[in-house]
Amino acid sequence: MENKITEMFENLPLWAKILLLVVAGTLISPIYRILRYLETKNTTTLIVGILCLVTGCGNAILAIIDIITEVTKGRITVLAD
Repeated sequence: MENKITEMFENLPLWAKILLLVVAGTLISPIYRILRYLETKNTTTLIVGILCLVTGCGNAILAIIDIITEVTKGRITVLAD
């Protein structure tokens, strides 16, 4: 099975992922999406990742959405597949 770039984050315990997203979610969210693009080649994921890096408000909103999806689904799913 091929190793994924984002697998290291996805394999963390839920409490660790939530803690990281609360503390550094505005940095983790866009970088996760850019790395996810390298795996899936989904252009939308790349565009959202880049836009979130350069916009403050969108980045903060996406970080909150990522926390919610981690709690409910166990992984980042919104605009990241």
